[in-house]
Amino acid sequence: MSKIPELVIGDCSVKAGERVTVDLPIARLYTHTSMSMPVHVLRGKRQGPTLFVSAAVHGDEISGTEIIRRLLGRKVLEGLRGTLLAIPVVNVFGFVYGSRYLPDRRDLNRVFPGGSKGSLASQLAHLFMKEIVAHADYGIDLHTGSYHRFNLPQIRCDMSDERTAELARHFGAPVIVDATLRDGSLRQAVSDERQIPMLLYEAGEALRFDEACIRLGLSGVINVMRRIGMLPKKRTRRKPAGEKASSHNAEPIVAASSSWVRAPISGVLTQPVALGARVSKGDLLGIITDPYCETCGEVRSEHDGIIIGRHELPLIHKGDALFHIGLPDKTVEADISLEAFEERLKPTASEPQSFPRRRS
Repeated sequence: MSKIPELVIGDCSVKAGERVTVDLPIARLYTHTSMSMPVHVLRGKRQGPTLFVSAAVHGDEISGTEIIRRLLGRKVLEGLRGTLLAIPVVNVFGFVYGSRYLPDRRDLNRVFPGGSKGSLASQLAHLFMKEIVAHADYGIDLHTGSYHRFNLPQIRCDMSDERTAELARHFGAPVIVDATLRDGSLRQAVSDERQIPMLLYEAGEALRFDEACIRLGLSGVINVMRRIGMLPKKRTRRKPAGEKASSHNAEPIVAASSSWVRAPISGVLTQPVALGARVSKGDLLGIITDPYCETCGEVRSEHDGIIIGRHELPLIHKGDALFHIGLPDKTVEADISLEAFEERLKPTASEPQSFPRRRS
């Protein structure tokens, strides 16, 4: 059996079977405090692919950080094949200040692949591409909604790529959005420079933890790791005769595109339709009034589809994006809700946590 070569991240060399935390220097604050991007490097003793899992590219989208924290504590990683590169906080500056942006007010997910010179955002993007993406065979980037928006758990990816589509279906989110690549995004940079399968998981809202979204994200990452051979396949119990398949085993709904419904007037949004609801063109999604009962307007769907995102703050201005509708290729027969996944997402005694010692 050939020897597994060492992996060099920053100035740290990591051997097979080691678990290391590497701090990649970024820049100093004006207080002279050093800022770095910590990377957890977990290497199995056996050959396998390299997967990066990243979170908080937008500093206020913190659910992915919790997903990675729980992932790193899973005992199942003791049987790891290949290498896991886990980056719980990419935008450390925004994370500290609870901000989506970097100190220069740039959106990190609009400047990839970046460069070694230029803005702070550009240099951070370049560092991520050089030290993380360059080693990877697969990628998963974890996000939430922003600006008081809550996203139904969903995978966004390029479904025209067969390998990516396969992983998207195995992740286990209720919805897959066949999303076009956005200029300057990490997903575009990975596609252009590495041409490897990458999934973007969207669930919940900024600066908040939603337990169901976190558990589903954790389950999805592990599902992908099993599918690509990094973890052993899950044992399936044989169903007793007559037992029906549970709803969470159903195929995810694939939306070929999506569209936002915007507020026709300013005011207070009441009676909003639920996330995951199936809607038809013309359906009432909400009512807009004002504190003085002088105006009243209706918000209606312009399409047939599924509500995959919703504006959570009831105080709105004309033109605000209120409801995000996924537009499936085929007719959807029923609503999708997080409640439908509760049974699947409940923690069990078979999910032990283990935090082994690591070298840093």
